[in-house]
Amino acid sequence: MNNLHLTNSLTNKKEIFNPINKEKVSLYACGPTVYDNPHVGNARALVVFDLLFRILIELYGKEKVTYIRNITDIDDKIIEASKNKKITILELTNMVTKKFHKDCETLFCLKPTKEPKATDHVDSMIQMTAQLIKKKAAYENEGHVYFSVSSFKNYGKLSNKNPNDLKVGARVEVSKLKKDPLDFVLWKPSYDNDPGWDSPWGRGRPGWHLECSVMSEKYLGKNFDIHGGGLDLIFPHHENEIAQSCVFNETDKFANYWVHNGFVTMNKEKMSKSLGNITTI
Repeated sequence: MNNLHLTNSLTNKKEIFNPINKEKVSLYACGPTVYDNPHVGNARALVVFDLLFRILIELYGKEKVTYIRNITDIDDKIIEASKNKKITILELTNMVTKKFHKDCETLFCLKPTKEPKATDHVDSMIQMTAQLIKKKAAYENEGHVYFSVSSFKNYGKLSNKNPNDLKVGARVEVSKLKKDPLDFVLWKPSYDNDPGWDSPWGRGRPGWHLECSVMSEKYLGKNFDIHGGGLDLIFPHHENEIAQSCVFNETDKFANYWVHNGFVTMNKEKMSKSLGNITTI
């Protein structure tokens, strides 16, 4: 069998891929937040991980490879976009998800083995949050639950960041409710007509990072082979996933290989909706 080499963001090295179990090769890639039409920058991740999926199938056989790509269908951006468009959240997420699937077909991407939605796994997110509080790795304050970064000694390893050097406000939410500025939200209150679920901390909704930890574990287990996404997800999203999952599972490992695709640039700037320089797929 030919060796597959992957550049592992966790070690900053190109390594030979050795699956945990050659009969059950596992790949998880962060999918779209369905609040607006996917753009060419999003397409890069789709194509990169579709290619990796195809290579794994070629090497190990289709029946032995599991590829999970999630749909984030609850998020502050979704709530804001639904209000701006004056349509319900369900109408918005269904519309954008349908467009996303059409774009996947246009790009000739294979369907992942499973494509779980965040809203179908909120109960499990509540359970994980409760367990992290029990382990004293998280705390509640005024209906918010925060993960305590100091509870995980290897925080910053993936992104090569020293927690002491991280600047609050640089992709880190500022809040007076936190014990430490770097702590990140696991659960937040939902007010008025915003979507919410009943929890021990009141009606609310999960933080962004929690969903991937829950869904990857459900479909791939506590320790799996490859976790992928765009470079922009290394910090804080993937860093926070590692922290909460390792503490929850009382293990040093989450995914063995972290693979990240580069950006698509327009006029030397990263393509992103916030910069307004996007081209849709």
